[in-house]
Amino acid sequence: MKTVETLNEGLKREYRVTITAKDIDARVDEEVKSMAPTVRMPGFRPGKVPPNLIRKMHGPALSADALNKAIDAGVRDLMAKEKLRPALQPAVTLADGYETGKDAEVTVALEVLPDIKTPSIDGLKLERLTVPTDDKAVMAKIEEFASQMKRFDDAPKTKKAATGDQVIIDFAGSVDGVAFDGGTGEDMAVEIGSGQLIPGFEDQLIGAKVGDAKTVKVTFPDEYPVENLKGAKAEFAVTVKEVKIPAASKIDDEFAKSLGLESLDKLKELMKDQVDQELNGLTRTYMKRKLLDQLAASHDFDVPPTMVEAEFAQIWQQLEQEVENEADPAAAKAELEADRDDYHAIAVRRVRLGLLLSEIGQAHGVQVSQQEMQRLIMQAAQQYRPEDRGRFMDYVQQDALAAAQLRAPLYEDKVVDFLFEKAEISDREATREELEAAIEADDDGGHVHGPGCGHDHDHKPAKKAAAKKPAAKKADVKEEAAEAAPAKKAAAKKAEAAPAKKAEAKAEEKPAAAKKAAPAKSAEDKPAAKKAPAKKAAAKK
Repeated sequence: MKTVETLNEGLKREYRVTITAKDIDARVDEEVKSMAPTVRMPGFRPGKVPPNLIRKMHGPALSADALNKAIDAGVRDLMAKEKLRPALQPAVTLADGYETGKDAEVTVALEVLPDIKTPSIDGLKLERLTVPTDDKAVMAKIEEFASQMKRFDDAPKTKKAATGDQVIIDFAGSVDGVAFDGGTGEDMAVEIGSGQLIPGFEDQLIGAKVGDAKTVKVTFPDEYPVENLKGAKAEFAVTVKEVKIPAASKIDDEFAKSLGLESLDKLKELMKDQVDQELNGLTRTYMKRKLLDQLAASHDFDVPPTMVEAEFAQIWQQLEQEVENEADPAAAKAELEADRDDYHAIAVRRVRLGLLLSEIGQAHGVQVSQQEMQRLIMQAAQQYRPEDRGRFMDYVQQDALAAAQLRAPLYEDKVVDFLFEKAEISDREATREELEAAIEADDDGGHVHGPGCGHDHDHKPAKKAAAKKPAAKKADVKEEAAEAAPAKKAAAKKAEAAPAKKAEAKAEEKPAAAKKAAPAKSAEDKPAAKKAPAKKAAAKK
C-alpha cells in the first residue's frame, strides 16, 4: 500500500492511498479458500470444486468484497501509521474508473482532533447554592400533584356547561357534508377550556346541558397532521350526554390512601424526597455551569469544523421545531435567523468544552465501567419494542460510534463530578427562587458536546430566545435555548377519537446513539423505535 498526504491544513487532512491489485487478488484467494469446503457444483464432490471455477462463479462478488476489506484495512493502517485521531468518520472515496484487476486509488479525507495540552485543574473555585426543603415546598408539590389528578362529579341535569366543566359527548364530523375517517366518536370526555381540541370547538360547548344537540363549526389548523384536513372547514354534530363539575381534592389521609399510601405523612415523606432531588439537581446545574465557564475562559483551541457543523445542525433543528409553535412562526423564524451566528458560537463552545472534558477525563483515569455501560444499553433498549430490544443491544455492542454516543453523557457527568471533588467549594444557603434566577442569568454553559455526543443534560430548558421578546443582545443569547428538546413535533396521529383534536405534540424518544447517524450502518441495521402515544405537550414552566 502506498500513501501520499495531499492536504494538511489546520485540522483537515487528506491522503491518497493506493491499494495494489496484488493485495486485492490475494484477499480473493483467501476468500476462495475459506468458502471452498462448502461450495457445491454439479459433477464435483462437496468441497472438491476447483478454485478457478469458484472464481468464475462468484468472481464479481468476491472481488467487490475483497476490495472493501482491502480499503478498510488500508484506512486502519493509515490511521495507525500517521497516528491520526479522527474527529468523525473519515470520508473514503474510490477513484472513478476503477476496474477489477487493477490498482485501486482511494482518497481519505478527515478532520483530526486537536492536540490539547493537558488542562490544569488547580485553582478551581465554586459556590454551591443550597436550598433547604421546608413544609411549604412539600405541600406545594402535593397540591400540584393533586391538581393533576383532577376528577369531576356529576352535575344536575339542568346545569349549563361552563369553562372548567367536563362534558361527555358523542360526535360525528363532516367536511362539505361528507364524513371523514376518525370523525366519529362516542362518550368522549372534554374539559372545556383545556385546549384539548382545535380552536373554537370547546368554546361552542359552553352553555350546553344534558340532552342538547349542537352543531359545532370549526376550521382545522393549517399545520394539522392529516393532509386532507389541513385548513378544512368542518361541522360536528354533537350530542351532550353528561355535564360534570370539578371536584375539589381534599389533601388528607384519605387522599393519600387513594394513592395506595398509608397516610398523608407518608405522602409528605415521598414528596420531600422528590423536592430534595429537584433542588439537588438545580444546585448541581448551577455548579456545573460555573465550572464550565471557568474551563471555557482558560482554554482556547481550534475545533473540528465538521463537529461544529453537526452540533449546530442539531441546535438549529431543535430551534426551528420550537418556533413552529409560536403565535407568529414567521416573526419567530426571522428573529431566530438574526441570531444564527450566536448559536453557531454556542456550537463551537459546546464542542470545545466536550473535547476539554474528554481530555481531562483521559488524563486522570476517569472511566465508564463495563457494568455501567451495560446498564446504559439496557436502559436505552427499553425505549424500543420488546421484539427489537435484542437487535438494538447487538447494534450498540457492534458499532463503536453508537456505543460512544450512549456512553458520552455518563462519561461527561463523571468527569464533572471528578472536577467537583478537586475544586474548592464554598456553600451558601439560598431560596429556590434565587437559585433558579441564578441559573436563568447564567444559562450559556450547561450543555457540552464531545466526540460522539448525542445527549441531553440535567438542567431545565430555558425559554426560547426567539420570538419571545425583541431580539436579545448578542451577549444575552441563551445557550440553553438551543438545547431545548423538540417536544412539540407535530404527529400524524391515527384518528380514532376526534380528529377535532389539535395537531398534538409527540416527543418520540430515541436512544442517544440514534441521534446522529452512524456512517457505517444503514437504516435497516437498527430496530424501529417504539412510538410514543401522541399527547399534548406540557406547558413550559
